[in-house]
Amino acid sequence: MSGHSKWATTKRQKGITDLKRGALFTKLGNIISIASREGGEDSESNFKLRLAIEKAKQANMPKENIERAVKRGVGKLEGSKIEEIIYEAFGPDGIPLIIEVLTDNKNRAVSNIKSILNKHGGSLSGPNSVLWKFKKCGVIRVNKVELSNGVNLEEFELKLMDLQIEDMEEEDEELVIYTKLEDFQKVKEELEQQKIKIDYAEIEWINKEKNNLTNVTEKTKEKMEKIFEELDDEIDVSNVFY
Repeated sequence: MSGHSKWATTKRQKGITDLKRGALFTKLGNIISIASREGGEDSESNFKLRLAIEKAKQANMPKENIERAVKRGVGKLEGSKIEEIIYEAFGPDGIPLIIEVLTDNKNRAVSNIKSILNKHGGSLSGPNSVLWKFKKCGVIRVNKVELSNGVNLEEFELKLMDLQIEDMEEEDEELVIYTKLEDFQKVKEELEQQKIKIDYAEIEWINKEKNNLTNVTEKTKEKMEKIFEELDDEIDVSNVFY
């Protein structure tokens, strides 16, 4: 799941059950299939596919599952057609949400998402009611502790500015780097060339007013965390942003 904030505590634990692991592999397989369908099966030339495969490997998804998902995407294997859908929603206290879905059953997906939101004080909203509050960016996270080993942090940040990143901030033990969509691949590859270990690299919807989320009540935080947990377990949901 994506969509980080200083009060979110819904990161997936490493010790997940076999059932949850199977659901995670299904989600990752769908992401890989979509990426290969859009840009071809060569991960060297298809950056989106390369990102999806990296994510799958981090989750210890078996190689044969990855290869099968790629083949399904380019039509070399039969399988259900996967649709990409973006749902706009509000959480409790009107917190805006973007829910990205990859599904072979749209009716199932929307019914389950509605049920989760309604149970915890949220609701689906109409088109363009939420999306305008967000912008799409590349997000790269680097561990500051590992970065400090042999790297001058001040010089590193200056190099990042030379790459024309959008923004940069420190969050707990991580340095979070924001890029324009068109610069995301360039910045990621530059970091890799410098042997900088990247903890996370994805395209995200970033809330333009994310600083306002720091003032929500504890009760609302609890409700939001329950929404994230249940959406995270939902087979059709690939990402949630707020």
